[in-house]
Amino acid sequence: MLVEDNEDDYEAMQRSLKKSRVINPVKWCRSGEEALDHLYKRGKSAGDPDHRIPDLILLDLNMPGIDGRYVLGIIKGDPTLRSIPVVVLTTSTDRKDIEKCYDIGANSYIQKPVSFDGLTEAVSTMKDYWFNVAILPPHPSEI
Repeated sequence: MLVEDNEDDYEAMQRSLKKSRVINPVKWCRSGEEALDHLYKRGKSAGDPDHRIPDLILLDLNMPGIDGRYVLGIIKGDPTLRSIPVVVLTTSTDRKDIEKCYDIGANSYIQKPVSFDGLTEAVSTMKDYWFNVAILPPHPSEI
């Protein structure tokens, strides 16, 4: 799942995922509220027959309304969702943001690369790590 309010960043991420041969479907949530609705199967997600809990969440921090910090806190505070890896993907390099995200429970914190090639390299590295190297606990739907 990609939680990103900027359409250009979403499209760049989609191209990077495709170039990195990520075949998993990506649920795009345009806001923190939409992400929480999806995770808790409410709002538009309530009647979605293709609804699934994500294997990995890529989370932007700075969004209007419910921001990424709040979403991260909800996810990591929920015993059913906390095992989902959350990668904070943001432009912020503020030390306070980094410390706060790790304190809340972020699994990784990555500054969004400025170039498409940099983004593709970051996505490829994330894919290799989270889907080929890391051993994860059971998926929330399997609990």
